[in-house]
Amino acid sequence: MKKKVFSVVSLSAVLWMSAQEKDSLNQKKIEEVVITGQYMQQSINKSIYKVEVIDAEQIKNMAVTTAAEVLNQNLNILIEPSRGSGDSGANIMGLTGEYTKILIDNIPIVSDQGVGNIFDLTKINVNNIERIEIVKGAMGVEYGNNAVAGVINIITKKNYSKKVHIQASLQEETVGKDYDWFKKGNGRHIQFLNLGFKLNDNWTIAADINHNDFQGYKGRFNGYKYFNENNDGFRGYDWQPKDQITTNASIRYNKNNTTFYYKLNFLTEKVDSYNPLIEELYLGDGNRTYIANDKEYNTKRWIHQFNIQTKLGSRINYNGDFSYQMQERNLREYVYDVPARNEISSKPENLYYKSEVMYSRGMFSNFLNSEKINFQIGYELDRTKGFASQELRTFGSTGDNDVNRVIFNYANFVSAEWNVIDWLSIRPGVRLALSDQFDSQYNYSTTARFKTTQNSDIRLVFGTANRFPKYEELYTFIVDNNHDIRGNVNLKPETGYSTGIFWDYKFAPANNWKFGFSASGMYLDVKNRIESVIVSNSPLKYTYLNVDNYKSLLFGGSVNARKGNLSLNAGVSVLGISQFLNTGNLVSPNDYNFYAEANLAANYKLPSTKTLFALYYKYTGTKNMFTHLPNADNPQDPGQYVLGQIGDFNMLNFTISQPFFNDHLELSAGIKNIFDVSDVRNSVQGGDGHNASAGTQNLFYGRSYFARLNYNF
Repeated sequence: MKKKVFSVVSLSAVLWMSAQEKDSLNQKKIEEVVITGQYMQQSINKSIYKVEVIDAEQIKNMAVTTAAEVLNQNLNILIEPSRGSGDSGANIMGLTGEYTKILIDNIPIVSDQGVGNIFDLTKINVNNIERIEIVKGAMGVEYGNNAVAGVINIITKKNYSKKVHIQASLQEETVGKDYDWFKKGNGRHIQFLNLGFKLNDNWTIAADINHNDFQGYKGRFNGYKYFNENNDGFRGYDWQPKDQITTNASIRYNKNNTTFYYKLNFLTEKVDSYNPLIEELYLGDGNRTYIANDKEYNTKRWIHQFNIQTKLGSRINYNGDFSYQMQERNLREYVYDVPARNEISSKPENLYYKSEVMYSRGMFSNFLNSEKINFQIGYELDRTKGFASQELRTFGSTGDNDVNRVIFNYANFVSAEWNVIDWLSIRPGVRLALSDQFDSQYNYSTTARFKTTQNSDIRLVFGTANRFPKYEELYTFIVDNNHDIRGNVNLKPETGYSTGIFWDYKFAPANNWKFGFSASGMYLDVKNRIESVIVSNSPLKYTYLNVDNYKSLLFGGSVNARKGNLSLNAGVSVLGISQFLNTGNLVSPNDYNFYAEANLAANYKLPSTKTLFALYYKYTGTKNMFTHLPNADNPQDPGQYVLGQIGDFNMLNFTISQPFFNDHLELSAGIKNIFDVSDVRNSVQGGDGHNASAGTQNLFYGRSYFARLNYNF
């Protein structure tokens, strides 16, 4: 692991967007604006979609370091770590991460999972985020493939109001009970530096670097140095050590009706994977030692991103995004002498996964000089080249070469937004998506916004989306003495639709309180879901088939209250999930199983000292899910479906922040995961690379303490 070598900094608190950029309705007052699902950026209150916003002030108060930690505070979002790879995936509305489109500044981000959409949110640091916008529900017309459960759009900071902007921060955390400042092996160490320069009224340049050194969470294990001649299997970590460095450089130009923006992002990450099993090695002359076969994963990611917003002629707005992205993961295997604590041999580093993506999305709008109706025509194309090594695909089996695959997708979409009368707006839309690998896909949407009173809105949303099969579903080939698992190149894209109703109400009584209420209901239906299924019991064979239909019902409500330096936000939701699996030999029940979630965020700032107290709480209720139970005594028996359970848990974080020297310096300290949650019981699936052990699921790394020092110039 690298030692701490960079200076550090925290987030800028940005509650509202700059008034220098007016929204598409020419708002003259400072309002919070959004861009996700919009023709042009505009006031959140006038958005045709229900957009949830997590701004930089909220992120700063949470004292989190990655986008995964931010989103974990939201209802119906759960980040699940994988012990084996060191990555983390998102579970959103009961669906895994490939059903949600992850964007940074409107650009889908390349994954190291080949041709797919499973993106590790721990690879996104929060120090340069201005806000995160979330739209739940199928968004296939606007965002195409994989936007089945919704869209998460991470907006980074691009403009600075001051001529010179310097931020630096240092954050130190315990990992569970473990922490060391100097020695390798304990704690989490984060440093950040950001420089921004406003060259003149038109040009802005910026650069930042973030170092996140996570030294691993031992949990039920004892670390990589642990040695026991009985080979008890307790060497290693529940969460593997991970060292990340992320850098950004950007330039922005803004004059008259034209704005363009270029950003270069580079990420390097090293994940150490320590084998819990130790082998005896004879050295001759009666000498011996004990070794472990360990692995090191090294990831590099480049993102070149360009955006231009301008007018064609005097009226038509054009918003274009272009990007080239490359991410590769290399694997190095080596033999580690555990008693001597040194590496004695290694294999050359080999390419493990690689993805290259060329992407462009363009939108034309404002064809008519009318306040009543506007329409948008857009295109989207991406060329994704995926690579997986033979070793990855076969885990020691022989007979297959490395796999290279290229998928090209192109789509056109059109929608129209019609302000029928003062209190009613409607937007229908349609998309045609073409692919050189899959059949053509059509997606549709219709959205209506009713302004029932001056302070109240109702939104009705219907949309469809599809998900193309991911890399492992298409091309997996694991055939050896113990396994027979094969991908299926004949898989069909999954299709889904959602419908929802959203109500928002705000009012401010005369006692200086401000209140906001919201309620929502959603229905999501996904057909032809791809599952790994048994196609032969003797011998045991698996493949991927379109066999699953998935349905969910979501009901939720929230309230927020503000007065002076006090703010309170609370929410509750109930999610019901129904899955119907029909393999031909066995049919699963399709009952709805419901579970509840609740969250609370409370912030108070002392007027005299500006001391901020922040409390964040989230409860996730018990989940009941049907799981397949095979008949171990009779391989010809297809088995049965039984109701398994994932236990409930509570998360509570507390932070105190104190500014000094006219807010230029800030010291923060706090406790994360006060209830000391690490894993929960899980009788739905057995122990594997994703779980702590059979019957449990690994979620967090216990109670931790942190301190952060921020400097703002």
